[in-house]
Amino acid sequence: MPANLDTDLLRAFVAVADSASFTRAGERLGRTQAAVSQQVRRLEDTVGKRVFERDTHGVRMTRDGEVLLAYARRMLTLNDEVMALMHRSPTVASVRIGTPDDYATMLLPDVLARFNAAYPDVMVEVICDNSPDLVAEIDKGRYDLALVTRKAGEAGGELVRQEPVSWVAPPQEPVSPSGPPPGHRPVESLDPLPLALFPKGCVVRDLAVAALDGMGRDWRVAFTSKSVVAVHGAVMGGLGVTAMENCTIPPSLRRIGAAEGFPELPDIDIALHRARGTAPKPVRLLADAIHDLVGRQMLGRRVPNRDVPVPAREVTS
Repeated sequence: MPANLDTDLLRAFVAVADSASFTRAGERLGRTQAAVSQQVRRLEDTVGKRVFERDTHGVRMTRDGEVLLAYARRMLTLNDEVMALMHRSPTVASVRIGTPDDYATMLLPDVLARFNAAYPDVMVEVICDNSPDLVAEIDKGRYDLALVTRKAGEAGGELVRQEPVSWVAPPQEPVSPSGPPPGHRPVESLDPLPLALFPKGCVVRDLAVAALDGMGRDWRVAFTSKSVVAVHGAVMGGLGVTAMENCTIPPSLRRIGAAEGFPELPDIDIALHRARGTAPKPVRLLADAIHDLVGRQMLGRRVPNRDVPVPAREVTS
């Protein structure tokens, strides 16, 4: 008979993987560091593989551990969904999650559908704002969770997924037999470059303007909005170009890059922050669903451009 995986052991394994520390995992689980270490060793005995390499520099996941992690998250999510369905309380509660508008629109629908299947009586409140503001608010205990953007490799929160960032322009217009109208130029070739951006404080906005400054290209803000639908519409209408995480770019818009004279943009991290203290079961289920559904496609990190930046000026309208 095949061995069965103990969900308590899997939960300890996932906690260590998320926190990169046996001590912090123990604090999260309410157990001692020694107890968590023993659980991980029992899991390794069960699967017959090492899942972590331990040395003086810390804890590093093995290749077998990375494979197991994806399955462990799915198994725990299903376990918690079943238990939630069997033991859900008739009392109506609420879960508050903060996230930028583009993630709420493009990443969360599947997550919320799974959560609703387990907790149909729990109200979910989604608050949209810039990532730095959301992190500050969750530190004050105003949200249960925050799914945010951070620069690649930054500390804070649990890494859910790494995502490339691309420049985005309007779709190309069909070329008429007589050619383009006199004086017509694609918006991405205009000088100064018009940009359609999220408000100041947006991590991707900061990366985009820093990249343009680094190559010495002049730019101006032609459109700004907190709404991803509004930014998509502004780009579609030719008001300007923008920079977006690949997972938030609709197929109707056109990605541009080095061929059009644009600098490469670094990847970003999508990270999950939790409120301090022991979270109620609905909050834990929502967090696990985010890791499972948003984080299942881990993407590699590109090497950033190492060119020496040359300051540029922002041209005001």
